[in-house]
Amino acid sequence: MDWLTSAAPIIAPAFGALAVTIGAVFSYRQVKRKGDADERVAAVTAKASAEAAEGQTYVEAMKTVTAGFSSLLDQQRGMLDQQRVLLDQERTMHAQTVERVAMLEAGQLELTREVRQLQEEQRKDRRWKAAALDYIRDLRGLVAKALGRPAPEPPEEIAADIEATDR
Repeated sequence: MDWLTSAAPIIAPAFGALAVTIGAVFSYRQVKRKGDADERVAAVTAKASAEAAEGQTYVEAMKTVTAGFSSLLDQQRGMLDQQRVLLDQERTMHAQTVERVAMLEAGQLELTREVRQLQEEQRKDRRWKAAALDYIRDLRGLVAKALGRPAPEPPEEIAADIEATDR
């Protein structure tokens, strides 16, 4: 063991250097592992941040799409309400038109009845006038024969009719 004591001045610094080297290796490994872990954490954090940003973008896009569809639905509801109002107005106008047509048809029937009645009265008046003129002409002829002179002149209202029938 003497040799160990005589080698101690050489062995001690060698073991010291070996211990420092091993310590440096362990320290390097620890720093490397910590760096790798930090790098993985940073990568995971960056990926999570990117995914969160992408998710937020997706959420915002869905909110925009949803708001757009909601706006479109509101517009369609408004248009449907306007169409209902217009349809109600059109129905009201149609009902009024039907009522007016019915009144016009009833008026037309009444006018047709009155026209027929007036035509019948005109026929009766023409027959009466023709008969009255024949009778007046006969009476004028009898008066002229009986008196031996011409019959008196007819009133102005019927003179033209009597003269027309005499010819």
